[in-house]
Amino acid sequence: MFSLRGCGLCVAASLSKKRLPLARFIGDSAAPVAANFDVVVIGGGHAGTEAAAAAARCGSRTLLLTHRVDTIGQMSCNPSFGGIGKGHLMREVDALDGLCSRICDQSGVHYKVLNRRKGPAVWGLRAQIDRKLYKQNMQKEILNTPLLTVQEGAVEDLILTEPEPEHTGKCRVSGVVLADGSTVHAESVVLTTGTFLRGVIVIGLETHPAGRLGDQPSIGLAQTLEKLGFVVGRLKTGTPPRIARESVNFSILNKQTPDNPSIPFSFINETVWIKPEDQLPCYLTHTNPRVDEIVLENLHLNSHIKETTRGPRYCPSIESKVLRFPNRLHQVWLEPEGMDSDLIYPQGLSVTLPAELQEKMITCIKGLEKAKMIQPGYGVQYDYLDPRQITPSLETRLVQRLFFAGQINGTTGYEEAAAQGVIAGINASLRVKRKPPFVVSRTEGYIGVLIDDLTTLGTNEPYRMFTSRAEFRLSLRPDNADSRLTFRGYKEVGCVSQQRYERASWMKSSLEEGISVLKSIEFSSSKWKKLIPEASISIGKSLPLRALDVLKYEEVDMKLLAKAIPEPLKKYIECRELAERLKIEATYESVLFYQQQQINEVQQDEALQLPKDLDYLTLRDVSLSYEVREKLHFSRPETIGAASRIPGVTPAAIINLLRFVKTTQQRQMAMNALPKTDQSLYDTESLEERQL
Repeated sequence: MFSLRGCGLCVAASLSKKRLPLARFIGDSAAPVAANFDVVVIGGGHAGTEAAAAAARCGSRTLLLTHRVDTIGQMSCNPSFGGIGKGHLMREVDALDGLCSRICDQSGVHYKVLNRRKGPAVWGLRAQIDRKLYKQNMQKEILNTPLLTVQEGAVEDLILTEPEPEHTGKCRVSGVVLADGSTVHAESVVLTTGTFLRGVIVIGLETHPAGRLGDQPSIGLAQTLEKLGFVVGRLKTGTPPRIARESVNFSILNKQTPDNPSIPFSFINETVWIKPEDQLPCYLTHTNPRVDEIVLENLHLNSHIKETTRGPRYCPSIESKVLRFPNRLHQVWLEPEGMDSDLIYPQGLSVTLPAELQEKMITCIKGLEKAKMIQPGYGVQYDYLDPRQITPSLETRLVQRLFFAGQINGTTGYEEAAAQGVIAGINASLRVKRKPPFVVSRTEGYIGVLIDDLTTLGTNEPYRMFTSRAEFRLSLRPDNADSRLTFRGYKEVGCVSQQRYERASWMKSSLEEGISVLKSIEFSSSKWKKLIPEASISIGKSLPLRALDVLKYEEVDMKLLAKAIPEPLKKYIECRELAERLKIEATYESVLFYQQQQINEVQQDEALQLPKDLDYLTLRDVSLSYEVREKLHFSRPETIGAASRIPGVTPAAIINLLRFVKTTQQRQMAMNALPKTDQSLYDTESLEERQL
């Protein structure tokens, strides 16, 4: 424990079973004491909590700094997690022992898998979450994490020192300065400031400085980053009004019930905390021409929609929908905010009109004719930093040991923030230990796709994850995230618990054994038809069929197969998850072989590293246009594969760059093979050539 003058609360995590005191106030009279940590994380949102917990799991003494302890884990916008693409990210965060999936399994009120009509590779796990319960469970988890201390305080500046000569960057971060002038020293710093960097809230023509409703923005830190030379952009987002539950006429609306059984987000949970019959329903309604009229007649009273700052393309405000898609009806999902909450969240009705016009618009919608608005919707405008200024480990190129995660990198959504948070926390800890960074490639996970898109392409609008962004969707499925990432997390960085590692090991061996057994069972098609008459097996096939081939039929699952052949298959249906994963493996068996060949080709390109200190603007040994040089100089790709994905970098440029890299490698290998005396002579000759 330590004290900082005038900084408010200080909470230390403990392994003790005793109830933790949630807060201990430090008086203003306390003398300022400089504190030291391995990692400091700024921000207690979805990126910050994952980053702090990940760094602590890796063995680093970690401090989480937040404006208010009671807002840790707050869901500032929609009361839901997951979805198409987003559910994949949650599974991958969980595979690295992240928090959000486990907390969702303890806090949901409506669990449903989206996209069921398509293959399991693109299913989207999603849940409506009880805001209050999620925040309670997240705070309990954070405040009981070993090696993690939580403190209230606003960060106003960074402490900078001389850079490490072996790394790129013009300086190195060594701590933070709080609003009261006190300092905290750290080996690594992670910024997860969300929408707080010069954040402004907009309702109608009124603007108020705030990161979210009721919280002050971060001004000093934004100015510091700008002075350091970071390229700063501006984005905007918004949130819908909140409606009183008792004022909604649900009886005339389309009701949606949860799945039975409910599928948990976390690999270590066999079920969620609440039975399907006890979960809450959601309801669907639509906008109408009267809503369009109110929006169009009052655009002059809406400064947010007129602002040229880019907003979210895939979660637009109702004003944007009306302007971009006129004369259409738009879906509005009425979602519960919690088991004992009186509020309804109208998903799809994000709006920034003046409050009285919002209420007028709401009452035009079916089922909401008598709706009572409890809180108006509002827009948020905030600074973000061009993500091409960070490496795949999420460390900045300008400032050593400074990491960015979450909306500061131009993303939107809890899941995208959590995914970046866990990677930033792991790498901040590895940086302290002077170990190589932990990087997930786009062939290994959606986390890799997310970070690679950001660091090579950048973004000029809030970035959201979709399955369509991944080239290898059939391999990067929600069901196999543990086999892709858990073993790496356990062996390479130590961020995965022994319990999770053992669970993943058991699942891996069980799958391998099950697939081997299914391949070994062979019968003629006519015999399979007799054993499983429900299957649409053609009896005209002359070659024998394996049980694995029969499992590929849509109407066949492991239960049906085990019923036909109890021995040796019945043991594989004792675990629901194992039975489902065997079915999925069978479904994709033939196509995965070809996709793995494509992955191997991409991995060969990714293995060709580009020198970190390469000066593309002055490089003379390779033929590149000035436009290509500028793009490479700004994005600074780490591999040939990453360079090939930068828009405007031509195939001819990639070939020339590839030739340069191979020539450089060969020259280096030849130099390493020389005796030391010859090597010094070689260096002298090279120096003379460069001078000439």
